[in-house]
Amino acid sequence: MAADQSPLAQFEIKRWVPIEIGNVDVSLTNSSAFMVLTVIAVSAFLILGMRRPAMVPGRWQSMVELSYVFIASLVKDTVGTEGRTYFPFIFTVFMFVLVGNLFGMVPYGFTFTSHIIVTFTMAMVVFLGVTAIALKKHKMRFFTFFMPPGVPLIMAPLLVPIEIISYLSRPMSLSVRLFANMLAGHTLLKVFAGFVVTLGLFGVFPLAFVVALTGLEIVIAFLQAFVFTILTCLYLNDALHLH
Repeated sequence: MAADQSPLAQFEIKRWVPIEIGNVDVSLTNSSAFMVLTVIAVSAFLILGMRRPAMVPGRWQSMVELSYVFIASLVKDTVGTEGRTYFPFIFTVFMFVLVGNLFGMVPYGFTFTSHIIVTFTMAMVVFLGVTAIALKKHKMRFFTFFMPPGVPLIMAPLLVPIEIISYLSRPMSLSVRLFANMLAGHTLLKVFAGFVVTLGLFGVFPLAFVVALTGLEIVIAFLQAFVFTILTCLYLNDALHLH
């Protein structure tokens, strides 16, 4: 199979506008271009949707308000009233991941969330952010998080290392979950799409599967954005309440 026909070719990073500052390569790639496009699309969706707010909202305003209420309810249910301060960040994370996932479903689009470096960077921002919040609020008491209450002190040498490893693995598990789902789904779509042309008349069967799988991938795009966001909320809840 030729390299450009490989199911993995769709994830290749390509330079669109070569830019070098000294010895640093800051070229505009397909990945960075779609990140910028995602930010523009989300901003346009929110600004234009609320440009002329009405008591009886139209479809566009309704979608904006539904997105707002959905994440606001999620933050309230998982973090509580203290989570209101961090709502803008959590809402931004959800919309960025969701629209980035959906852009990957557009023909000739690029799924930047299928790259581990992107998802890991986002996960590290969340991890370092909630850790900083916990340290600022609880000071040294933060470290009691690694010793579950009610556990006999004799179990500390066993439980504390396990809790520390579990805590430090959060960025990896958060990033791999999103990256792996987007990578696997798009690869599978590409494989079955290749069968449609190869099988000729009998390609109608894999075509039907591709259509069904596309619908499933759209659902997964939303689901993975939701999972990434709710885990961010749960980590924030741990940071604020130490449990």
